[in-house]
Amino acid sequence: MIVRSADNRLKSIAEDGGVDVFLLEDINCDHCGLTVPRALVSPPCEPSFCCIGCAMAWQLIHGSGLEAWYEMRETPQANIVRGGIGNDAAGRVSEFDDAAFQERVSENPFGLRTTTMALGGLHCAACIWLIEKLPVIVPGVVSASVNWGAGTLRLAWNPKVVRLSRIAETLGQLGYQPGLLNANHRLENRQKENRRHLIRIGIAAAAAGNNMLIAAALYLGMFQYMTHDIGTLLRVASCVVGLVSFLGPGRVFLVGAVAAIRTRTPHMDLPIALALVVGTLAGLINTVRGVGEIYFDSLSVLVFLLLLGRWIQFRQQNRATDAIEMLHRLTPPRARRITNGRVEVVPAVSLRPGDLVEVRPGDLIPVDGLVEGGQSFVDEQLLSGESAPLEKGVGDGVSAGTKNIDGLLTVRASRTGTKTRIGDIARLVQQATETRPKVVEWANRIAARFVIVVLVLSLLTLAGWMLIDPSVAVDRMVALLVVACPCALAMATPLAIAVAVGRLAQQGILVKSGDVLQQLNQPGMIWLDKTGTLTEGKMRVVGWEGEAKWLRVVSAVESHFSHPVARALSEESSTPGHKWPEITNPRSGPGGVTALFGNQQIIVGNLQLIQAHHAKIRDGFHRAAEEFTSQNLSPCWIAIDRIVVAVAGLGDVIRPDSSVTLGLLEKAGWKLGLLSGDHPEVVNTIARLLGTSFEEIFGARSPEQKLEIIRNSTKEMSPVVMVGDGVNDSAALAWATVGIAVHGGAEASLAAAPVYFGKPGLAPLVSLIQASRSTCQTIRVNFLISISYNVVGVGLAMTGMVNPLVAALLMPLSSITVIGFSLRSGNRWS
Repeated sequence: MIVRSADNRLKSIAEDGGVDVFLLEDINCDHCGLTVPRALVSPPCEPSFCCIGCAMAWQLIHGSGLEAWYEMRETPQANIVRGGIGNDAAGRVSEFDDAAFQERVSENPFGLRTTTMALGGLHCAACIWLIEKLPVIVPGVVSASVNWGAGTLRLAWNPKVVRLSRIAETLGQLGYQPGLLNANHRLENRQKENRRHLIRIGIAAAAAGNNMLIAAALYLGMFQYMTHDIGTLLRVASCVVGLVSFLGPGRVFLVGAVAAIRTRTPHMDLPIALALVVGTLAGLINTVRGVGEIYFDSLSVLVFLLLLGRWIQFRQQNRATDAIEMLHRLTPPRARRITNGRVEVVPAVSLRPGDLVEVRPGDLIPVDGLVEGGQSFVDEQLLSGESAPLEKGVGDGVSAGTKNIDGLLTVRASRTGTKTRIGDIARLVQQATETRPKVVEWANRIAARFVIVVLVLSLLTLAGWMLIDPSVAVDRMVALLVVACPCALAMATPLAIAVAVGRLAQQGILVKSGDVLQQLNQPGMIWLDKTGTLTEGKMRVVGWEGEAKWLRVVSAVESHFSHPVARALSEESSTPGHKWPEITNPRSGPGGVTALFGNQQIIVGNLQLIQAHHAKIRDGFHRAAEEFTSQNLSPCWIAIDRIVVAVAGLGDVIRPDSSVTLGLLEKAGWKLGLLSGDHPEVVNTIARLLGTSFEEIFGARSPEQKLEIIRNSTKEMSPVVMVGDGVNDSAALAWATVGIAVHGGAEASLAAAPVYFGKPGLAPLVSLIQASRSTCQTIRVNFLISISYNVVGVGLAMTGMVNPLVAALLMPLSSITVIGFSLRSGNRWS
């Protein structure tokens, strides 16, 4: 009998009858170490694999003479990704040869091409060793360099010998997942910066810890006998470790200080760098002299604590903007492009206007464009806030980032990449983190002046203590420079604004400028557009008089037409996957439409059309029509075989939350005005139904007249807020102190307004004003904390009540307090 053991070693035991029996238990894959299914176990002396992918990887590695990889692996079992490229990945390797990707590939004078790609499946040093042997495995590859921390592979290859897709396919066969780098490099850069922070903190922590141990030995040596040679050795060791901290991780403060001097701009790195330089020079001199304080323990701890505080600030600021960053990743990374009747999967960044794209059920739409084929329901809640999916057919527009629900669509791209509507929104919101609000600039000016004051006080402290006690003069000066670092003062405002903008983005309120949060702190005048702002902005069936069964029949008739009345009636009974009653011979004419429902004639339209067909009308329907008219609703008559069976009241519906929101704004002290292009009677009726005490109501106003009203209003009071959604509102939005574009608004209004509501209704306006008040209060408290801390700290340092080590421990407390208060404040209104 031949027995195969768990480690694949073979043993042969003779049995009567001369029959060999195979014990197929615990057989492990020769590549990845996982258990091999019984059906895939090979005969003795032959390798066994758990899948075809592992077999391909094993053959590739052995065929290239790289068997040493198996000896280098840290873990022999269940630690290696199954070899072989997956079906999905196999279908994507061609994307590396796509023209759009090739535009990002560099070419050197020798004809070689270089690029960086993402690489998944890295586990240990053996993986790096194997991948960097690509020049041995694939002819034409010149070099391969792996960045394990970033999960990337830097390649150089000869395009005349091998295509990039072939290299990607080989990586897949080895069990790794090659991919395109995310177009949004912000996240990648943030990760790199985070690693740099951690590396600096690690080195600084090691230096601080060792220097504290050395300092402890030196201090203990004062109380018991220590030879002069041992003392000198410890002082020199402290100096060396201190220099490592100063010239290594502490170099970041020197670079900032040099930049501040070159640009003649007082910066908070300046007093820190001065403290480090003065302390280091004094320590070096005293080390050479063999007497006096050497400071390196305090300086090493100072560098560590400063870097730790900066990392905490860096992390919290990035968390505050995570919600905004998500906007850049709302569109799919790949798309199905139709070329000459053939569907190919390509990177979404390679799409161009005019391309034809296939969108399958459940897919996100990758472009803005028009539907050229198919019919489906599309979820547009991301952009419009509309909770119900909208039916899309040939000729209808669709937007990138929205979701196709249940049908196959072909879309002709009109805008792609960052030029889509969702790209516009992401870019506009990003301006909130890239532009400096006026309040931040004001805070930076204060911090700059404070730096000058600190430098002057440090020189005065040095001069004063040189007269009193020269042995502690440098110590006092260093303590003052450390404790008076205006880090908290400089971050007080931008951090509070960053937290507020991030929290608002999570609620669907996208803010382009931090100035908005300062301007909305005090109540002023709010001008509101009617259509699309206080109302839903489209015609709906508000009232119905007659049997409900006829509404479905009318919806079926109107589904054949696209005018506003037809859409209002057809949407009333429209649900995903529904089937309309069978309608024949639909015709549109002046005043309405006609059709056949079986053998019955249907007439849907105004009173003149009904009278033209000599239809009979009961008194009850006349009274219903009059009531609809009194509510500024348009009556729509329905007749079957010349007998009126129902009448519908059509109009623009007031949003459910409008009245409550306006009441809250009035309570908060805001004055309200209604500004619309609709007929004055309609505007006055809406105002009456809302039950709000508007200061002024204007109807039938042109865009120029709206702008003039806003201009006059800004001369009388501040702030003046304009809330609207149409192109005719864009000039007024741009002129107002704060312009707010509501969800579903036109592109012009979105571009003109510094605030965009991604959710329907006016309720976000209350959240925005609450956030403004909370943020301004947080900024005031942050300033009070940081200024109070610095005044007290400077006083203690100048009088000698704190030394550099205590100052280094106290300095980050103000920054941490500011960070904690900013985050806690944001939670109170979010």
